[in-house]
Amino acid sequence: MSLDYWVEFFDDLQNVRGRSRNTVLAYRRDLELYEEFKKTGRDIKDIFAFMTEKQLSTRSQARVISSLRTFFRFCESRGSEVPELQNLRPPKVKTGLPKALTYEEFQKLYDACAVDNPYRTARNQVTLLLLFGLGCRVSELINLNIQDYNETDAWLKIVGKGGKERLIPLTEVLQRELKDYLHHIRTYIVRENTPSILVNDRGRRPSRVDIWRWLAAWSSKAGFSEPISPHKFRHGCATALLEAGADLRSIQVLLGHSSIQTTQIYTSVTSQKTRETIDQHHPLSKVRPPEVEA
Repeated sequence: MSLDYWVEFFDDLQNVRGRSRNTVLAYRRDLELYEEFKKTGRDIKDIFAFMTEKQLSTRSQARVISSLRTFFRFCESRGSEVPELQNLRPPKVKTGLPKALTYEEFQKLYDACAVDNPYRTARNQVTLLLLFGLGCRVSELINLNIQDYNETDAWLKIVGKGGKERLIPLTEVLQRELKDYLHHIRTYIVRENTPSILVNDRGRRPSRVDIWRWLAAWSSKAGFSEPISPHKFRHGCATALLEAGADLRSIQVLLGHSSIQTTQIYTSVTSQKTRETIDQHHPLSKVRPPEVEA
């Protein structure tokens, strides 16, 4: 790469800031796009037109600009003058409400994940229960290890972004099913000495692709028009807790959000649902305006 401080920047991301491999790769793609743009000789203000030509969505453009600003600030911290930084402002992105998994959708997936092999069926069911019960990211799910599970006190340790750890208490159902899986099921499907709680059909730690592939298969079997994404479980968990009366701070801790502002988006989801429920069931919704005499 021809960019200044390329090696130092990525060393800082991974070894100082503790960014995940996926995050580092995303930064790399964004900077490679910027280098491609530089070769055109166009002014930095034209980068939005360039990204539009590349058919990047507004959200993707915002991510690229954020990556560039992070990189430029790093260069400034090393003594370089970066005039481009002053001319880069992220585009306004309309934040859509997250689509949350409902209990009915979860039940359909839970029924659809059954296969001929009873041990794999149990593994599939535990996978869904962990996704919905913990509200974890797919990267956090596949990295869960047996030593992260405290059977006595019924909690799991999750290692999130930046290596931050959080302890998540387990519901009675999840505790019972996870305990049964680890004691009576996992030993029949694991094929090598792996510490992973979940194992794929080859007996090893599952990958992100494995989880997406499983969900796609179960979604199709359940009759959904498109695959249910892992993130929809995360949104469903948070929304259900908020509707049940959990406070935002507790949900923030559960999801591993660094900022309470990220968690607050779920208040919009529940507010919208409340309005829809009131419109549908409130007695005033049945009142009709008086007829006006001609």
